[in-house]
This record gives sequence, C-alpha cells and structure tokens, in this order.
Amino acid sequence: MFQKIHSRGLIVYGHDIFMAGLSFVVSIYLRLGAWALDDFTTDWLPAATVFVAICAVVFWASGLYRGVWRYASLSDLTAIVRAALIAILAFAFAMFILVRLEDMPRSLPIINWFVLMALLGGPRFFYRVIKDKRFDLGSGVESTSQIPVLLIGAGDGAALFIRALRETDHRGYRVVGIIAEHSRRIGREIHGIKVIGALDEVDSLVAGLKASGIKPQRMILTKDDFDGAIIRRLLEQADSLGMTLARLPKLTDFKAGIGDAVEIKPVAVEDLLGRPQTPLDRDSMRRLIAGRRILVTGAGGSIGSELVRQICALAPTDVALLDNSEYALYSIDLEISEDHPELNRRALIADVRDEQAIETIFAEFRPDLVFHAAALKHVPLVEQNIVAGVSTNVLGTVNVADACRRHGVTAMVMVSTDKAVNPTSVMGVGKRIAEIYCQALDLSAVDDAATRFVTVRFGNVLGSTGSVVPLFQRQLAAGGPLTVTDPEMTRYFMTIREAVELILQASALGRESNGETVPRGNICVLDMGDPVRILDLAEQMIKLAGLTPGKDINIEIVGLRPGEKLFEEVFHGAEPLVPTTCAGILLAAPRAADRSAVSEAVEQLAVACAEGDADGVVRVIRTLVPEFSGRQDAGPITASG
Repeated sequence: MFQKIHSRGLIVYGHDIFMAGLSFVVSIYLRLGAWALDDFTTDWLPAATVFVAICAVVFWASGLYRGVWRYASLSDLTAIVRAALIAILAFAFAMFILVRLEDMPRSLPIINWFVLMALLGGPRFFYRVIKDKRFDLGSGVESTSQIPVLLIGAGDGAALFIRALRETDHRGYRVVGIIAEHSRRIGREIHGIKVIGALDEVDSLVAGLKASGIKPQRMILTKDDFDGAIIRRLLEQADSLGMTLARLPKLTDFKAGIGDAVEIKPVAVEDLLGRPQTPLDRDSMRRLIAGRRILVTGAGGSIGSELVRQICALAPTDVALLDNSEYALYSIDLEISEDHPELNRRALIADVRDEQAIETIFAEFRPDLVFHAAALKHVPLVEQNIVAGVSTNVLGTVNVADACRRHGVTAMVMVSTDKAVNPTSVMGVGKRIAEIYCQALDLSAVDDAATRFVTVRFGNVLGSTGSVVPLFQRQLAAGGPLTVTDPEMTRYFMTIREAVELILQASALGRESNGETVPRGNICVLDMGDPVRILDLAEQMIKLAGLTPGKDINIEIVGLRPGEKLFEEVFHGAEPLVPTTCAGILLAAPRAADRSAVSEAVEQLAVACAEGDADGVVRVIRTLVPEFSGRQDAGPITASG
C-alpha cells in the first residue's frame, strides 16, 4: 500500500503536507472571514492538525510520488482528485466522531476540497509549463541553430515528437507546421502547432512557407505504416524542393530519460516498400513450435538466423543450429545464448552435402521439426560453380529430406525461391529440383503420420547476404557508380523479418488449416506485393543518402549477368492457385512427379557431381526441369535411362 519515496519525492511530499495545512487556513478564511483567524490557534488548530495528519497518511498511500512533475498528465490529476477526496471524506468522518461536527460549517469540507485541489495541482502545472518551455516555444523567436521541419502525419507520433522537443534541453528542430494525411484535420493544432494542409498540397504548402520567410529543410514522417507509394512520392517531392526526408523512430524507441535528444532516423529502403502488415495467426505458430525439438540448417545465414530468433521466441524445448560457417554459427549462437539463456541449444558445424554427418546429427538430436534454409543463392557465383551449387541446393536438400523421413520427423520446411519458376540459372533450377523432390516425398506418403514436406517459395529479402541493397550501399560509400544490370529489371522484395514470419505462418498452415490437413504436395507461396524496378531502387537509395542521381552519384548499366533474367515469377503457369485462410500466403498446387523417376535423376546428379562433371550435371537437370533455359553451352540434352 505504501510506496518507498525517493529523495526528490520527499520534497514533493513535504510540499503537499504544507499545502494541506494552508488549504485548511484558506478555507476557514473564505467561509468565515478574517475574524475567524484571530483565534485560529484555540478554535481551529486541533481540527487543522487532524486534517494535516489524515492528508499525510492518504497522500503517502495514494501513490502521488511515483510520477515525475515534468511529465504530469491526466492520470496524475486523477490521482490528486482521488487523494484529495479521500482525505476530505476521512476528515469529515473523523470530526463527526470526535466533535459531532459542532461549530464547523457544513460547507467547509467542500470549500477545502476545491482549495486543496488548486494548491496541489497548480504548482505541478506551472512546473511542467516552465520545464516544457512552452512560453519560449510560443514566442515565435527563431533560433539559427534549429532546423525548421515539417511533420508528415497529424497523429500520436507528431504529438510525441513535439512533446519530446519541448522536454529536451538541446532542441535541434523547430516544427513549422504539420501536414495531415486527410483534409479533415486542417486548421487544428497539436500542442500549439497548426495542421497547415494535406499530403496532396505539399508543394504549395512549402512554397507558401518559403514566401513567408520560413524555409523548411526537412520533412519528417511521424507514422510507421505509411504506404510505400506515399513515401516514394514524398522522397521525390523532398528532392525537388531541396529538402531531405526522414522519419521518427517507432514510438517504443523514444528514450524515456529527461534531457535525451530527439533522434531522427533516415528513411530506410524498407520504408520505400511500405508493405502493409500482414495479420498473423501467432497462436498457430506457437502451437507449431512450442514444446518441440527444432533443427535449423543454414542457421547462420540471413534467413536462417532470423528463423532461429523467431523460433526461440516461441518456446521450443531444444534448438539445434547447423551451419558450415564457423563464424556465422558462432554469431547466432552467441546471440541466442544472451537472449534465451534458459533454452537448450546445440551449435553444429556440418555441411548438408555430407550425408553421413547429417545422418549422425539426426540420430543424436532426434528433431521434431526441421527448417532447411541452407543453400548457395548468389546466382552468378553458382553459375561459375555448378557442381558446388547443385551439390548444396539439390543433394544437400535430398540428404536432409531423406534423414527427416528415416527418423520420423513431423515436418520439414524447405525454403525456396522465386528463381525456381521458369529457371534461367543453375541456382534457380537447383532449387526447383529440391522442390520437386520434397513434393514427391510428400505426395508418396502412405499415411497421415508420415513426415510432411512443406515448401515455402518467395522472392528477394532486403539486406540479405549477396543481395542488391548491400551492394548499392557499398557502392554509395565508395562514391559510386551504382551498377544496374538492365533498366527494365524488376524484383520482388520483402524484409527478412516479414519473410520469416510468413515462413512460420506457412509452416503452421502446411500442418493444418481450420483443423484440417492441407493437401500434400502444395507449395506455399508468399505474397510479395508489387515488383520493384531495380533502377528506381538505385535512384531512391541515392536520394535517401541526400545526393542527386546522375550528378553526385552515377548509375551504370552493365548488362545481364549469366543466369539472370529481367523479371521473376512466383507461380508457374501449370501451378493452379489454391486459396488459403492466411493473408499473405497462397498455395501452388503440385505438378505431379514420379518419385522413382525423380530419385533416379537425383542419383545421376550425385554421380555427375562426384565426378566434377558440370556438363553432365546440366544435362540431367534438363531432363528433370524441361523449362530450364540456362546454360546453353552445356551441350545437347540426352536421354537418361
């Protein structure tokens, strides 16, 4: 009931006790006049003592000293009202018991309550006004050290930003106006700052401000969920107006300490996508993971490491992290040991191409679920290293899938790619063969208890190892140029976190949907939204850096590299779509493949890889994936018996 009061709180507590006594004296004066104070010591001092004592107990017990005066809010006012009311009622009851309220005007407690409220709340209000520097901010005096900014979005983010500025001793920004998403808030104010217009009026609003002598230098996004198209348009407008575009941190990222500087972050590439948040069924994801033994291959990679992070947050009993890179494995293992010290985990250095090593790991760890993210995915490198690419992406997947089947794993989830659709690269066709093999195993199950093989297919993820965004960032840091293969090249993008969330959602969907098992052999395809033109992405990244394309940083067209194509597809024409109950996930019905024929071709691939015969590898590939259009230099297709 009683809280421990810190040293500054004791001062406030003493202030409130003094104000309680003063309120009683003022109330006597207001009700009875100055004459009543002449004999105050003999007539009213006992009652005043009782009142102050009651207030001392009530105030201490009411939690009035947990808050900080500087951040006094409605909740603090409510606490003061409640404490004052309790104190007045307790005083009235005590005086009734002691003296039957004789010689005490019945209106005195009511007057005392109002006076007490004023004396308790008034100093708090004025202290906050002073600390917020509201009078200074409203003076209209412009500091040359402050950057004039426009806030985009008339909501909670804007309000919090303005308050943070006022509560910061060293304010680097001066808000000159707020631009709302919709016209209905135009003319209103947020903490004294006027909403001057809507998003479709940005150019004219900035021109009007400049005409009046105010030259905003920056537009700041105050919401987390602006549509990507809006952000891209604002970026273009900011560039044409000689301004920069930035954004606020998420509301939860604001520092809570007094005197912390307000941190403005640059607009990230992820913001340009502006993909709406997909609603997730986290209960089904937790049911999939909780209480199970989980193995993740490629655990040190971009997708694998994020899979590990999210899986560990869903309460598995044991997690095995498998990777052939010592440093990558060390990094994710260290992170998990710090974030989830209670979790049983194993860090396993192994290559998925090593069949015996995989068999030993499965025999010892006995996983319930396997997430197979290990792969070689850099298209040009795999084109130059065909045997290594096929050995990892095909034979490695076969090793893991066969081990899952032999050891009764509940489900294996294979991470695939949109490059597997109508493939033009060895990397893409390898992932397509891995899909075919897992589909064949899933379709050949003899009963419902057999291992499920769930394939999840999606496009590029922002910031993944070897992807275009880190490359552009390196080229920007070096002063350019940014290299684009073709002006018309497009790609699908999503963030790593979003991709992994949907992988887990798809995994749960692959196990059950509304209590019913999803048909075997289906491929879960993530909804990637609209494709992004790589040339546009390069230009936007240059602008995000505060530079001008073609002036500060050049863009160089270098031509398609081996295995690349201008655009990617997430569905093959022969894969009819199957609707799902999960937003962001579609199902591609299987293109039936005979398991024995697939197994025979995989064995031929294994022989060709063991012999280092790249041409032989390609010839086998074409028998399995007739639509493969790459590696025309590998010789004619020959039938395999």
